[in-house]
Amino acid sequence: MNHQDFLRSLSKETRKKLTQRCDEPGLVHLALHLGLIVGFGLAIYLSLPGWQLLLIPQGIVIVFLFTLLHESVHQTPFRTRWLNNVTARVSGFLIFLPSTWFKYFHFAHHRFTQIPGKDPELATEKPKTMLSFVKHISGIPTWMGHFKTLGKNAMCDCSADFLPKTSEAPIVKEARLLLLAYALILCSVIYTGSAALFWIWIFPALLGQPFLRFYLLAEHGLCPTASNMFENTRTTFTNRIVLFVTWNMSYHTEHHTYPSVPFHKLPNLHEIMQRELIHTESGYKAFMGNYIASLTAK
Repeated sequence: MNHQDFLRSLSKETRKKLTQRCDEPGLVHLALHLGLIVGFGLAIYLSLPGWQLLLIPQGIVIVFLFTLLHESVHQTPFRTRWLNNVTARVSGFLIFLPSTWFKYFHFAHHRFTQIPGKDPELATEKPKTMLSFVKHISGIPTWMGHFKTLGKNAMCDCSADFLPKTSEAPIVKEARLLLLAYALILCSVIYTGSAALFWIWIFPALLGQPFLRFYLLAEHGLCPTASNMFENTRTTFTNRIVLFVTWNMSYHTEHHTYPSVPFHKLPNLHEIMQRELIHTESGYKAFMGNYIASLTAK
């Protein structure tokens, strides 16, 4: 059975239950996620005993706002549309990734998952050598890519194939507003001489990015270039902490098969489709061991 046959096999009632959206689960999850960011940030700012140990956890919860951004462009964390839009913009702001541009990028990824020449995620080749793997995991190419995207968008360069003509104006506007906001923040930091934002935001995000790179590699890494979502995407079984931080996106085959299912319903979808899954992994450590084993020395 391919993913399309699976979707056709679902009853109308099951579809309705799976895709029903509501605000409460998302608001509770969001409050806890932001609460961790604020809590860790306060402890770092106040230099509480052992604050240095919180830099990596703070970075992880910041960079994994990517998964909230990802969910929000699908309009699934909340039933209320403006809540999805606001969380997408705020999340994108904190990780330097413009939400409007990312929406079109990500939708193209869903339409053409693992199809060379069409899936924009494949424009950047996944690491095949140990050197390229280390470079990728460092997060440096990711940060450079984010700022390159912001710069191109601000300069009205919206020529990517996945961007419709009608998207140019909002993308350019968003990029310019983001760059203005970052510039104002930088000027205020220089003026006040305060390093607080560096320690509670920038530096932790740099430390947290490798964890996001590890996580994202498992979604499609080592999967074939095929159109069947059961073949080209992986579900990784993990613990509750990782599921929380990733907004349940470890159920990635489930998400790609039925993107309109909210994050809190993905475990339910998994129960229904688990027998159809082709690529699964017992954990991120196991996947990374397999991925590293596939790398060449040069």
